[in-house]
Amino acid sequence: MTIKKISWRGNLVSVQPRIRLTRSFDQRSHSYLGYSLHVAGTIGDQEKEFLVGIGKGAQAKHKFQAGYRIEGECLPVAAPRLESVEFYKTSKLNVLERSPLNPGTPPPWLGIPDDLVTYRQRGHRRLDARTYVAKCLACIWGCRMAVEMIIDHWNPSQRKYRSETFCFGPKSCRFYRAGPTRKVPGRRGMIWEELDWVDDEDTLHRELDE
Repeated sequence: MTIKKISWRGNLVSVQPRIRLTRSFDQRSHSYLGYSLHVAGTIGDQEKEFLVGIGKGAQAKHKFQAGYRIEGECLPVAAPRLESVEFYKTSKLNVLERSPLNPGTPPPWLGIPDDLVTYRQRGHRRLDARTYVAKCLACIWGCRMAVEMIIDHWNPSQRKYRSETFCFGPKSCRFYRAGPTRKVPGRRGMIWEELDWVDDEDTLHRELDE
């Protein structure tokens, strides 16, 4: 049976990378799925803000950025715990108006996001969730990831889910706040705490203003 897609249109609040983070105690890996469009507009018969996932090909074609007015069709995600967006399998994308937000002096950094290879190469630091909402929603370097945690490596069916926020931006950003360290549950009640050195190591190759 073919499921009918939902039509939507609205103004882009932000375009950020759409990444899934898998944690297994002190190990982590990333799946670079595409981009997340934060839209303020109408989806179906509802007027609200919502998150739509697109692939890297769609972003390369349309070069979406905050301020554009766009439309498309999509489906609700099948596994919400594995996604940082509410809707995906987007089609019939169309730019109605190209009115990019005036970037001014960053932060936040606006404009067209870089390709996913660049994000992977840059590495990220944890970002306080409240700072993300207050300061980083429009920034191309902000990212809210869906996190899947494998609790027992010997019994992979034991999993937990949450979301975490990260920053891929320059280390000199005046808005940046790391927030509390991340704690990852493991088997038999063990806990792994991801301390600052993990972020330092992940971004060691970048200067302060990179």
